Amino acid sequence: MKRTPLYDRHIRLGARIIDFGGWDMPVQYTTVIEEHKATRQAAGLFDICHMGEIDVKGSGAFDFLQIVMSRNLEGQKEGTMRLSVMTTEQGGVIDDLTIYLIEDNWYRIVTNAGTKDKDLAWMVKLKDKRGFTGVEIVDMSDAIGKVDIQGPESHAVLAPLVRDDVTSLKYYHFIETVIEDIPVLVSRSGYTGEDGFEIYGDADNIGEVWDTLLAAGADRGLLPVGLGARDTLRLESGFMLYGNDMDETTTPLEVTYGWVSNLEKDFVGSDILRKQREEGVKKKLVGFEMLDRGIARHGYKVFKDGSEVGEVTSGTFAPTVGKAIGMAFVPPSLKEPGTEIDIHIRSKSAKAKIVGIPFYKRKKT
Repeated sequence: MKRTPLYDRHIRLGARIIDFGGWDMPVQYTTVIEEHKATRQAAGLFDICHMGEIDVKGSGAFDFLQIVMSRNLEGQKEGTMRLSVMTTEQGGVIDDLTIYLIEDNWYRIVTNAGTKDKDLAWMVKLKDKRGFTGVEIVDMSDAIGKVDIQGPESHAVLAPLVRDDVTSLKYYHFIETVIEDIPVLVSRSGYTGEDGFEIYGDADNIGEVWDTLLAAGADRGLLPVGLGARDTLRLESGFMLYGNDMDETTTPLEVTYGWVSNLEKDFVGSDILRKQREEGVKKKLVGFEMLDRGIARHGYKVFKDGSEVGEVTSGTFAPTVGKAIGMAFVPPSLKEPGTEIDIHIRSKSAKAKIVGIPFYKRKKT
């Protein structure tokens, strides 16, 4: 099992550790609901060191990424990040990831933890196959640590600790700065639906960053948050989880990533996606809420008028919404909000209805 640089700190904090994609990770420190509410109402601190970071550098970096990524990177400015997907030649989603433009000809790709190795292999394969000799691909994952601070109090906790102004940092922008003499990269972004920041630093120093943030946020309600609440937070906010809500058998157009797939440019799989756009998708990822008692989990079957029509991809009880919610693939004819469906929960059928995504959206101040 792999362990992040913060593992010993999690043990000292009394975290319950689970296997998450080959990593020993904290699922909770107190309770999922308490950590969830702390993030929504105050602030939560997350260990995200298991994520992958891959640098793409060189004179051909832009042209290479235009072929590899679905997102059009034209016009991206230094100090900004963009969400994208990589797709197979058949249009299936290899991964969803963020692309940081550090400086001209230097991009940092942040991948999901369980997909980093295949993402890296895919990019190296395409680089060699397409003859991009002016491109260097470097796996930085072991050298970089990452923590996220999320929630309405995240600004108040972080700002006094950082040399430069982060309160005026725009969404999906980042700066390179220091936290108490430790060099870090801070982006205004996250995976919870709350305002907040993702913080990258040297793996050897990320523990000091974690300690500093925990101490500074103690009086503002900040709590360390495990994977359990991270999942309920992201689902309430309509964020997908790779391996649950999408994989190489699904395309960006079948989930909620059509907007990051620029089909006016050529990238790997774009011809298949253009054809799918013209012909229409056969399935669509939708949100639902339970009308009957029960929580629909990943893999549960969806029925309409007694016939199986789809499958649940994610499901949980949403503390902020106060309902059991989830996502599922259904035929496009059933995607409209208000449509009632049945979900087989264990041996019983339970009613649910299609609703819009996200289930929760924070009020901007």
